Amino acid sequence: MSTPYWHAAELLTAERGKLVPFRDAGAIAGAVRELLHDEPLRHSMRKNAYKLGRDMVWSRVAQLYVKSFEQARQDHSFVRRRSSPIKTLDEQPGQLPELKLDHMFRMSDSTGIFQHASFTVPNFAEGYCMDDNARALVLALMLQRLGQGSPRLSERAATYAAFLNHAFDRQRGRFRNFMSFDRRWLEDVGSEDCQGHALWALGLCVAQAGQGSFQMLAAQLFEQALPVAAEFTSPRAWAFTLIGIDEYLRRLSGDRRANQIRESLTAKLMQRYADAATEEWCWFEEMVSYTNAKLPHALILSGRCMNDTAMLETGLKSLRWLMKIQTSDTGSFRPIGSNGFYPRGKERALFDQQPIEAQATVSACIEAYHATSDMVWVAEARRAFEWFLGRNDLGLALYDASTGGCRDGLHMDRVSQNQGAESTLAFLLALAEMQALQNALTSFKEPPGE
Repeated sequence: MSTPYWHAAELLTAERGKLVPFRDAGAIAGAVRELLHDEPLRHSMRKNAYKLGRDMVWSRVAQLYVKSFEQARQDHSFVRRRSSPIKTLDEQPGQLPELKLDHMFRMSDSTGIFQHASFTVPNFAEGYCMDDNARALVLALMLQRLGQGSPRLSERAATYAAFLNHAFDRQRGRFRNFMSFDRRWLEDVGSEDCQGHALWALGLCVAQAGQGSFQMLAAQLFEQALPVAAEFTSPRAWAFTLIGIDEYLRRLSGDRRANQIRESLTAKLMQRYADAATEEWCWFEEMVSYTNAKLPHALILSGRCMNDTAMLETGLKSLRWLMKIQTSDTGSFRPIGSNGFYPRGKERALFDQQPIEAQATVSACIEAYHATSDMVWVAEARRAFEWFLGRNDLGLALYDASTGGCRDGLHMDRVSQNQGAESTLAFLLALAEMQALQNALTSFKEPPGE
């Protein structure tokens, strides 16, 4: 029991105690007598007080603090933090960031490219993975195509190609993925997505490598690794394989097996869409998850090259829908967050947004432009690319111009300060593709020479 000062008045309501007037000894005595003689009332007050007290133990108080902090983060997650408005690429045409490979070179050694970084320092403990070395090889080949190669880049390209060659298990016909810093493979077989990444890089290498030895090695590996693609069940593995097959067939169009597997994988992807899609849910699965734009990208590319109108239209339709759900209220690009993804009929995850989603979207929109000549897709590619530069939910740049690296993700209240290989390569790949697009648009606009 207590006199009714504020805290006591709050705690002792709902039959958890007795309040007595200030400076009234008789009232206190009366309340004591009542509780001593009324056992049911006394026990009821004791139980009620005990229940309330459970919310005051330290473990529960700590949980409430965490909940309060989380709510504060959510309430302030969309606060704009930039000090000046972002200039879009439309407002400053031709002003793509300067290509800077410093961080990619920093992340690479004579074995390959490291997976992760602690801030901007390579994290040796996490070792290497074939996925990132495949992406790095693709980037090197793209830059060669743009005329931005260099002796140092060619040397690194050879290292990345050597990593893929070493990763391939010729008995199983599959690639391994993860390797420790002391060059031990950490698994016997990589994921299906890992196989698809390798086929993408090898197909590109066959199509456009500047050195004949690269092409011969890549063609040999591609032919040995391709048959298992017929067994893949991952739609993303299908998509990466299809992109690799398209590149491969640019040079070796008569390869019957590659053509057959392309027909098989596109049929599977079309069937997956038919099974899952509705008018409101124009997608291939029950969840929009990761590297999403690669699925429509593969159909757009394959539909265009195979002269299949239905396939092309399915790819364009699903990409339009994906762009719609990946647009914020302010019109900026907002990729599906990896902290829960987007299950059908449920709320989508807003964070953590990953650079690889922006890069895949840039690539898919550029392919859509090449298939349709519709400038809307150029605008969409630019919008997705500007996510790297700060046109996003927090107004914070993920690209670090001082290092040439890219931060690993956009959280609800900050950007990650780590600049790993996947993120850095995602930005550099997107930049290379935007540069190629800009070159194509400029060439198209220029009048022919006399």
